[in-house]
Amino acid sequence: MCGIVGYIGHREAYPIVLKGLKRLEYRGYDSAGIAIYDGEELKMSKTKGKVADLKEKLESEITTNGTVGIGHTRWATHGEPNDVNSHPHYSNSGDLVIIHNGIIENYDSLKKELKKRGYTFKSDTDTEVLVNLIEDVIQQEGVKLGKAVQIALNQTVGAYAIAVFDKKKPDEIVVARLGSPLAIGVGDDEFFVASDASPFIEFTNNAIYLEDGEMAVVRRHKEVKVRKIKDDSLVDPYVTELQLNLEQIEKGGYDHFMLKEIHEQPSAISDTYRGRMLADKGIIRMAGVDDNMERIANAKRIVIVACGTSWHAGLVAEYIFEDIARIPVEVEYASEFRYRNPIITENDVVIAISQSGETADTMAAIKLAKEKGAFAFGVCNVVGSSISRETHAGAYTHAGPEIGVASTKAFTTQITVLTLMALKLGKFKGTISHSDFQFHLQEMERIPDKVKKALKTDTLIQEIAYKYRYAPNCLYLGRGYNFPVALEGALKLKEISYIHAEGYPAAEMKHGPIALIDEQMPVVVIATKKGHYEKVVSNIQEIKSRKGKIIAVVTEGDQEVRELADYVIEVPETIESLTPLLTTIPLQLLSYHIAVMLGKNVDQPRNLAKSVTVE
Repeated sequence: MCGIVGYIGHREAYPIVLKGLKRLEYRGYDSAGIAIYDGEELKMSKTKGKVADLKEKLESEITTNGTVGIGHTRWATHGEPNDVNSHPHYSNSGDLVIIHNGIIENYDSLKKELKKRGYTFKSDTDTEVLVNLIEDVIQQEGVKLGKAVQIALNQTVGAYAIAVFDKKKPDEIVVARLGSPLAIGVGDDEFFVASDASPFIEFTNNAIYLEDGEMAVVRRHKEVKVRKIKDDSLVDPYVTELQLNLEQIEKGGYDHFMLKEIHEQPSAISDTYRGRMLADKGIIRMAGVDDNMERIANAKRIVIVACGTSWHAGLVAEYIFEDIARIPVEVEYASEFRYRNPIITENDVVIAISQSGETADTMAAIKLAKEKGAFAFGVCNVVGSSISRETHAGAYTHAGPEIGVASTKAFTTQITVLTLMALKLGKFKGTISHSDFQFHLQEMERIPDKVKKALKTDTLIQEIAYKYRYAPNCLYLGRGYNFPVALEGALKLKEISYIHAEGYPAAEMKHGPIALIDEQMPVVVIATKKGHYEKVVSNIQEIKSRKGKIIAVVTEGDQEVRELADYVIEVPETIESLTPLLTTIPLQLLSYHIAVMLGKNVDQPRNLAKSVTVE
């Protein structure tokens, strides 16, 4: 959430910063702003609304020339979304300007102290408090900007990624991070600052990712200096060569990023197992597992921590690990895990799942698990992200950039990685036979083509979406491996169409939700031939007898459910543990088409952010 972009160099800053903000729109935001320094004057424009609104306002208010600029897209925490609370924020003197992602938890006490010293505040934000605290340190202690930022941050409690500019020091931008991602693009006598690499990928492939508790002074004509915020010690910055390319972050002819990413799943799944799984040889290679096999295989318990869609992938993994590797698994919301004093020992393995690798609650859960001696294993999509650095070992999904706020290919690639991990453990422990292991690998290899086939249900799904686009509520039901898919299907509908939806284990329907069913209620039932089929058919009959509208996701060729359901969506047959990779596809498409038909902002649904880097 929130997007940070900055530039200092020999080019005009405004077009770079503006385009960078557009690239970060996927993160979710409610207001935007830009500040530009032209060599004499520090100019700023900001507004509630989208980057397009900012462009129109800014170009009518200020001149845009200047080779230093910072920009921000804000997701409101302190203070409602409006022009005044939007970033950037000036200090009282007007010399300093700041952009900030995160929360300063002790801002109120700092604000009261600054007011006693004569500072005034125009906004309700914690960010304006921080920039004035930095200014106060400069004035009270007579230090330069970089030192002032360090001193000020040591007085704050919370999470942040910041970029600060002082017009009295026009050749530098000071940046820092704690709990929120920040990347520095290193060019030829120019530097870029951003929440991720997408805003500067066409200018440089070299980036420095700040670690938690680090700050940097970015100066023209000099190398980047990175220091620890706590003790001012120098850090040798590691320059990463980016693997991202510009084509990956464009829509590629699709109307929305979400639709593009739904259709990228066949290649994303194959990219995730490519090089790891050699089906013809019966081999799975995963360095993070291979190097720690004894520790993981001998775990008394696996605890999976995640949020949102990643939590649903963890629920699927619970079935897979227990079935194949015979290791007890618990799946926890990371946000609850960190606060309930969990019983964790050195005999536990904690698997943290996050698309962005920056989820604040999941990061906190990892740190807690490590403190208690557990082995921490990360599953994330973003190379160099915080979770990949905080865990003892891990495995990347290879989904490529996921720009749509509502995760799609993240879910299926996370399941792919976790399935490979479970199979590898099962083979090592002898809890899966050689023939079953081999069959699983062969079937996994067929999944991308089967996902392509599932995507061909799109025309039928558009018809279903049109029929039920105005439904006020929807129920999703599944059993076993497909109960988490029901939860995920309901989440997708809620996220992008704003229709109330709930996912339930199908057997739980009669314990309450059945009271909601009438002729106005669409019920999506996952009823594949693999796993509890007869029981699910019984649930469908219970719905039909109460005049509910049944949308069934079934195995190709199914006739029994077809006779009961209002609509039937067929997916190819596969082994039970892999069915979620197929059954989730039509549910993603259904949510997408309903949202489009309702005129919703599919890629940037209201109030949501792609990477939740605050509590």
